[in-house]
Amino acid sequence: MNPNILYEDNQLLVCCKPAGVPVQSRQIGVMDMESSLKNYLASKGKSGQAPYLGLIHRLDQPVEGILCFARTPAAAASLSSQLTDGTMRKYYLAVTTAVPAHAQGTLTDYLLKDGRKNLSAVADPTIKGAKKSVLSYQVQAAQDSRALLEIQLKTGRHHQIRVQLSHAGFPLWGDTKYNPQSASPDEWLQIALCAYRLEFRHPATGKDMTFKIMPENEIFRTFANNL
Repeated sequence: MNPNILYEDNQLLVCCKPAGVPVQSRQIGVMDMESSLKNYLASKGKSGQAPYLGLIHRLDQPVEGILCFARTPAAAASLSSQLTDGTMRKYYLAVTTAVPAHAQGTLTDYLLKDGRKNLSAVADPTIKGAKKSVLSYQVQAAQDSRALLEIQLKTGRHHQIRVQLSHAGFPLWGDTKYNPQSASPDEWLQIALCAYRLEFRHPATGKDMTFKIMPENEIFRTFANNL
C-alpha cells in the first residue's frame, strides 16, 4: 500500500487514510496506516533503525480522511496537547439518510462503549464509564431525504459521529452498525463519512496548518455543487 502523503517534514507527517484500511492492526498480514508509513520512512532512512512515528488521533476503519502523525516525541507531545485542548480542529463531511430539523446545531450526549461488541450507545450520564460527547453540525445541502452535513468533532469518542447522528434521528448513509436502513446483509456499503479538514499549529514553528481533501465515496457526488 502506497501511503497518500499530504505533507511531510522532520516533525510531522500528514496523510490520507483510505476507507477500509485500519489505522492500526494486530492481525498478521493486515496492512495498516501506521505500518505502511513506518515502512515508507524506513525506506528513506539510512540509520537502519526503526523510525519514530507517534499516532495522534484515529479514524474508524470504514472512514476515509486525514490523519496526522508525529515524527519526534516533542512533536507528539505538542500535537497531543492541541488535541486535548481543542486547538486541533477536526471537520468531517457526512451524508445522512434524513434531513435534520434544524440547519445547524450542537449534539451533546454521554456515550458508553461495549468493547466486546465493538459498539457504543447513548447512555445516562450517571452510568459508570459513560463519557461526555459533543459535536456541532451544519447542513450544507439537502436533497430528497438526504442531507450533506459539515461536522466539527469537539470530543473523540468511539464511533461518536455515527452514534450521535443516529440517536438524533439522521443516521449516516451506509452505516451498517447504527443505521437500520443500511443494514443489508447482501450488499457492502461504504459509509458516507470523511474526515476532510484538519487544522492545528505546527509543533515546532507555531505556524497555522490546514489540510483539506474531497471524499472518494461516490454518494458525495450527489452534492458535488456543494463541496
